[in-house]
Amino acid sequence: MAETSNRIVVIGAGFGGLEAAMRLGNSAARVTVVDQRNHHLFQPLLYQVATALLATSEIAWPIRHLLRRYRNIEVLLGTVVGVDKDVKTVLLEDGAVLPFDQLVIATGARHAYFGHDEWEPFAPGLKTLEDATTLRRRILTAFERAEREKDPARRAAWLTFVIVGGGPTGVELAGTIAELARNTLPGDFRNFDPADARVLLVEAGPRVLAAFRPELSDYAAKALARLGVEVLAGQAVTDVSSGKVALGERVIAAETVIWAAGVQASPAAAWLGLPPADRAGRVKVEPDLSVPGYPDIFVIGDTAMVMSEGRPVPGVAPAAKQQGRHVGATLLARLAGDRTPRPFRYRDQGSLATIGRKAAVVDFGWIRFRGGLAWWLWGIAHIFFLIGVRNRLAVALSWLWIHTTGSRSARLITQRDIAQRDPAAEDG
Repeated sequence: MAETSNRIVVIGAGFGGLEAAMRLGNSAARVTVVDQRNHHLFQPLLYQVATALLATSEIAWPIRHLLRRYRNIEVLLGTVVGVDKDVKTVLLEDGAVLPFDQLVIATGARHAYFGHDEWEPFAPGLKTLEDATTLRRRILTAFERAEREKDPARRAAWLTFVIVGGGPTGVELAGTIAELARNTLPGDFRNFDPADARVLLVEAGPRVLAAFRPELSDYAAKALARLGVEVLAGQAVTDVSSGKVALGERVIAAETVIWAAGVQASPAAAWLGLPPADRAGRVKVEPDLSVPGYPDIFVIGDTAMVMSEGRPVPGVAPAAKQQGRHVGATLLARLAGDRTPRPFRYRDQGSLATIGRKAAVVDFGWIRFRGGLAWWLWGIAHIFFLIGVRNRLAVALSWLWIHTTGSRSARLITQRDIAQRDPAAEDG
């Protein structure tokens, strides 16, 4: 058994935490990975589950299966509620205490409502599989309710979809919902035409995909318009309630609202008793990704405020993976007796976003693509980063089938959404 000085706890098995744990696999360390879910999630394709393009099993894998070949790693299902950085313990919700010598916090982020958490029941976000299946249920149920609705105004509300936030997630959601309505569902209903659905993308800033070059942002807006998406740039949401969205004085009747604006880091800063580094609540870290004053505690991914060459590192999957590998290498060096701090250097691998079939934007810095070529590059990149040959083949075949036929096989309404009004009770 490893010495107690080698006890390493990794909180979170997302991109960063999983990379750090795998780097420590079969080493002299005794590694414990804690996550409140039993699966690792490929978040970049989560919106495709929400819009019935992919099944949940195609973008998620059991953590135990991914780490089972590493005999020095144990996996615990549990929710962390606190960290004692001086005593070096992690407290779980069920009262269990995990001692550590080195700690890696990779707990990600959730969607943020900018002080209006009361909007969440009416405008769910998209960060987990549960979020995705909730959104899929609401989207598909909206079309089912429209089929039964006799009042034209009420039917229009059921067929209005508002996505708040014009970043990659919002753009991808808007584009694929528009394609669902115009390419997949026509012919399935008798009392209305699904192509009459309105898809509105609301962005408070002056343009969608603000992190991309202006010419790529402009292309994305035009591609969305060709799909029938109404882009409302420069307009901020001022209220969300049951069946309504307010943009200043303008009120839009919409039964389906999706939140894709802003993120809030996990409560890691509160666990550590540190002031948040920014509005998102992230933890400021040293160049080697350790917590100031606590060199044995590392924070990575969306939970950390990481600077590289004077700029914040973006909260994207490649950055989290790079940070996980860096911390894993640092801990391996420490196991060998080398505690020399190693500054993290982020390597920008480019930005990608898809708008719909045969429409995407890719920015590698030195070269930029848009249109069909960018769409193929986007697809190849995402398939490459999936885990396992089976999942790569499954996703590739699903995309090929959908691209060829327009049919989406994952159009399943599962479970009851208690946050929404009960149709049975209403129709009684």
